[in-house]
Amino acid sequence: MLDHAPPASPPPGDARVTPMMAQYVEIKAANPDSLLFYRMGDFYELFFEDAEIASRTLGIVLTRRGKHQGQDIPMCGVPVERADDYLQRLIAAGHRVAVCEQTEDPAEAKKRGAKSVVRRDVVRLVTPGTITEEALLEPARANVLLALARRRLSDEAFCYGLAALDISTGRFLVSETDEAGLATEIARIEPREIILPDAVHEDPRLAALWRDARAAVTPVAREGLDPASAERRIRDYFGVATLDAFGSFGRAEVAAAGLALFYVERTQLGARPPLSPPARAGASAALAIDAATRANLELTRTLAGERAGSLLAAIDRTVTPAGGRLLAERLAGPLTDPGAIARRADAVALLVAEADLRDGLRRGLKSAPDLARALTRLALGRGGPRDLAAIRDGLFAAFEVGASLLLWGALPPELAGAAEALARLDRALPEALAGALADDLPLLKRDGGFVRAGYDPSLDELRTLQTDSRKVIAALQARYAAETGCRTLRIKHNHMLGYFVEVPQAAGEEFLRGPHKETFVHRQTMADAMRFSTVELGGLEARIASAAERALAIELAAFDELTARAIGASQGINAAADALAEIDIAAALAELAAEGGWSRPVVDASLAFRIEGGRHPVVEAALRRDGVAFIANDCDLSGEERKGGRIALITGPNMGGKSTYLRQNALIVVLAQMGSFVPARAAHIGAVDRLFSRVGAADDLARGRSTFMVEMVETAAILNQATARSLVILDEIGRGTATFDGLSIAWSAVEHLHGVNRCRALFATHFHELTRLAERLDRLANATLKVAEWNGEVVFLHEVVPGVADRSYGIQVARLAGLPPAVIERARTILSELERGDRERPAARIDDLPLFAAAPRPAPSPPAPKADPLREAVAALDPDEMTPREALDALYRLKAAAKGG
Repeated sequence: MLDHAPPASPPPGDARVTPMMAQYVEIKAANPDSLLFYRMGDFYELFFEDAEIASRTLGIVLTRRGKHQGQDIPMCGVPVERADDYLQRLIAAGHRVAVCEQTEDPAEAKKRGAKSVVRRDVVRLVTPGTITEEALLEPARANVLLALARRRLSDEAFCYGLAALDISTGRFLVSETDEAGLATEIARIEPREIILPDAVHEDPRLAALWRDARAAVTPVAREGLDPASAERRIRDYFGVATLDAFGSFGRAEVAAAGLALFYVERTQLGARPPLSPPARAGASAALAIDAATRANLELTRTLAGERAGSLLAAIDRTVTPAGGRLLAERLAGPLTDPGAIARRADAVALLVAEADLRDGLRRGLKSAPDLARALTRLALGRGGPRDLAAIRDGLFAAFEVGASLLLWGALPPELAGAAEALARLDRALPEALAGALADDLPLLKRDGGFVRAGYDPSLDELRTLQTDSRKVIAALQARYAAETGCRTLRIKHNHMLGYFVEVPQAAGEEFLRGPHKETFVHRQTMADAMRFSTVELGGLEARIASAAERALAIELAAFDELTARAIGASQGINAAADALAEIDIAAALAELAAEGGWSRPVVDASLAFRIEGGRHPVVEAALRRDGVAFIANDCDLSGEERKGGRIALITGPNMGGKSTYLRQNALIVVLAQMGSFVPARAAHIGAVDRLFSRVGAADDLARGRSTFMVEMVETAAILNQATARSLVILDEIGRGTATFDGLSIAWSAVEHLHGVNRCRALFATHFHELTRLAERLDRLANATLKVAEWNGEVVFLHEVVPGVADRSYGIQVARLAGLPPAVIERARTILSELERGDRERPAARIDDLPLFAAAPRPAPSPPAPKADPLREAVAALDPDEMTPREALDALYRLKAAAKGG
């Protein structure tokens, strides 16, 4: 979990505090958990501890401004025009920012008194999960806010509701899971920020989950988060009388969705993002991949947290931001339904076969901006002319792409549905935008100049006045220069003085005393110049200012009208955005398949797992850049419903390619079940329900776990959860402890996978003793990575073949790594002695031990001991409290009881 300790508020003010600082303290007190961006002119200023935090995070200078209660006030600031850059860095560091703007004109403040402070207020809260600005967002990555709620099922069991909301696009999905699946769901969603009730955040059983989350974690108070309030909030937001129209939701899902909307309203301060109604995302329809497996396989991020080097980076051929986000979503949550997988693959197959159609679609898609995010910024009042242009260009691109598809004829369902959505679009809006918007657009609407000439005759007249005024100013400057004889006289303009006449110091002194002193009124003296005004110049300035203000007012009114039309068409725009993303991902995966020679896999409900000529997509791409061919390998783990899947026990040398082989088969499953073609000559995969991978190891010292402990925790999760429909990838289980301990654990793990889990599995090991299990386990097969020795050198062939490795070649690899020759020779000597000792004194055989029971039963509890009256009578005596007579009587009673027994 990122550090979210709220910045300390400044100390309370005293009687001597300045009006400005009193205002700051009041606003900061209302936003204690956020850094306060306090607008002062052209800067956002931060004070007190906020300034110290921002200075460290942003690497900007920390200064001082006056005193507060006798202490210097720390201060730092950032320019308004560069605020987005600094906001991005603060948000990335896990901070929340409250943006405080001036809410009145300074001239209005002066009417209340010379020392009156301009009114200011927080206009929005910026948090990692609620940003919408283009500069703060990654184009091809969803910016998900995840809300969590839970419902008690029993004393120890809870049901967790999850609401995943992307404000920047309006996407809103809800789901449910139990505590065991919570970490897996969070890893699949990959949120930027997690909000949850205090009680859930403080639950000690979940503390490690929040600490390990690669997202900002924000606890909120429980008040108003009950299911009834949550349902009412959802109904009010979407203007419906009941949630039945949106689907059937559990109480935990409703509570999570209500919490998400509560947080949106809290951070957006009254602005309402155009959200889609909540839709239920069935967790059972997605391939379950836990957090450790995602990290091991580097699906969307490498172990270092980078996108480069991940599977996503290797396969991404999308040309639109929305397509890139959809690709990441599908990669994070592959399907398990063979029918749904086939529908996606049908779309890819058509575009693989029809290169001309694919190329035409991709050309059209390249001109499509990010429709959904542009629409959201406009709806929140944060949009500009370029967002309107994005709507215009995106809709025109949608018409072009849709027309290309409709001309084709019969289409697979995925493409046909997208084409129909594009065909329903109305051309009126993009044509209106095209007629209204100029070719060269400013970033901000307040800068004006974005309305096309000819769109509004009254605007054209005012612009002509402004243009002619420039000519008038130039003519007036020439006349003043001729009348005064000052050839360096210039008419200039700034925001403080407006228009003014500027002359050198010597000429200015002459203006003050000479014949022109009645015409030129002194305004300002500079170091080497003097500034004057005239009645004529003042009148001209008023006419120019009036024209500029009226022209900008007309442009802003046009902007508001066009924005309202775009928001009114939001349903069609969002449908077009979704359709373009669907088409983009199908064309991108087809481009990838054609480029790499990938094939369409067969995915069905069997326990098949046959891959011919499989390749690792990331490694192959890296080798291709170096002009090196990847060695393809087959894999067959196919099983039967009654018996279960096969297990391949992989032995071979270090650096021989075992880990690559294991990972490539897991990645082929992910690609196949997301609807993609796969890097193989052919593949037949029975749909996998859960994918487990334990490859590599690392310490987790913050939680008191050694490398071996982490390995055992991940292995335990696999052995406890894998089913006959799962795929398990295990690499070097047991190598983190003593040899015999590790061998024993690895041996029993293989037996458990075979006899209890009955899953399809790849098990790589350097414990060659395990290969003898193939003689006893009918679904276990040995395979090895081939090597060759030539002139004393080891050559890794990276080819997987049936059989067993004779040794691990660890010393040869150590030599390649650069260990000193003396160390290598000593290692050879020690290895020779150890191997000779093992031959002379073989360890006790374990082949004759019974196999792991398929369904082990706990040993019966021993029977409860029978009651013993004599012992009970003795135990009841208290000698310290007995008189001699009582002790003697007790002794006679005990003797009688013993005889009776």
